[in-house]
Amino acid sequence: MKVLKKIRKIIGSMPFAIGVLVALAAACALSSLVTQGQTAEWYTQEYGERMGAVILALHADDAYHSWWFLTLTGFLCLSLILCNLIRVKTLIRRSKNEKGNRAGIWGAWVCHLGILLLVSGFALGQMTQEEYTIYGLPGQTKELGETGVRVQIEDFAIEWREDGSAGQYTAKLTAEDAQGKSESGTASVNHPASLLGYEFYQNSAGWAADLTVVKNGTEIQKETLCVGEFTPLADDPEIVILFRDFYPNYDAESGNASPMASTKPDKPGYLYMVFYQGEVRGMNVLETGDEITIDQEYTVTFSDPSNYTLLMVKRDRFTPLALLGAAVTMAGLVMAFYLRKR
Repeated sequence: MKVLKKIRKIIGSMPFAIGVLVALAAACALSSLVTQGQTAEWYTQEYGERMGAVILALHADDAYHSWWFLTLTGFLCLSLILCNLIRVKTLIRRSKNEKGNRAGIWGAWVCHLGILLLVSGFALGQMTQEEYTIYGLPGQTKELGETGVRVQIEDFAIEWREDGSAGQYTAKLTAEDAQGKSESGTASVNHPASLLGYEFYQNSAGWAADLTVVKNGTEIQKETLCVGEFTPLADDPEIVILFRDFYPNYDAESGNASPMASTKPDKPGYLYMVFYQGEVRGMNVLETGDEITIDQEYTVTFSDPSNYTLLMVKRDRFTPLALLGAAVTMAGLVMAFYLRKR
């Protein structure tokens, strides 16, 4: 029993809690230097075989779900719980003997309780958080993972500055769940939309273009492809066209190109690849009006560049708990500093 009391006293002490906080802060700072959520092959290529193996072994590629983060968070919560439990009897006794306003005596205790709720809400939120990435053009409907929620991209617009750079991205969205309930909203950079319990963040934008296929003078196929997408020819599925990249401002003579989605297109360039039975048969950059001729009967052109929206979607069920913890912490600080006698 004496050993258990000593352990309880150590874990419930302020030096222990501060030590855990410092360890958490240092671990999070180091993890921020590592890109999160990539594949094992990506880490090996980016950081080298040895360092990549270390990152994966320590789960630094997904720091907030790693065993060490959860362990440190658990010790911090345990320390706060024991700290409050140890002090309850003393505070009750002091409150009985105190004359006048007793609230100030409980200020530090309430503050610790708020920090416990705040840390618990953050940790549980990180452990159970849902994250999805969707992209699309205006008029398209996308499935949100396996949630049963369908997201309609009503509109997407970019506000262009005078120098041709993008000032703001704005997407108008409508989300509908499996029961038919729907909500609409607007997501822009730094202003997410809250729909059906999910937060929709306007993350980025990309390029798309219309692909037109003509056979012997007759149009047989027309569709819109985003960069990175491909399509087989309607008449011959063994021939595949890949829209590899888009350059808003392409200079054929110098070879200079700007692939950034945040640049207004003045002289478009379309990088394509042609595959036949899985093998590359052609690759080049087309300018407006240029054509690809395949097997002397197919003519392929790209036109009408447009932007698609890239959205990051998150759901954190424990955000209310973290907000409650913040409110309780502030109340505890007010009690400790303003309601306590000198």
